[in-house]
Amino acid sequence: MKQIRAGEFKASCLAVMDEVQATGEPVVVTKRGVPVVKLVPVRGQNEIFGFMAGEFRIAGDIESPAVPLDQWEVLRETNIAGGSQSSVRRKRVGDKGKK
Repeated sequence: MKQIRAGEFKASCLAVMDEVQATGEPVVVTKRGVPVVKLVPVRGQNEIFGFMAGEFRIAGDIESPAVPLDQWEVLRETNIAGGSQSSVRRKRVGDKGKK
């Protein structure tokens, strides 16, 4: 792998980038002999989209809730799961005990 000093890289940055793109060989930029960054070519424009395509298999229903509705706490509090909609008064933020 090719190495280049930071000062050289700064002076010829665009040329180094063109070389990496053309050859596909990464270049390591160093400061005082210590590797700082690695310049690598990009493989394709939109690698982020579809990179996991074909990695998973959908098994079963993915739309229905994993837990039955009668076990949902929020529905139990308002008694909607049982059919009747009893009114539950909830305290709003900022209420100071007003009724």
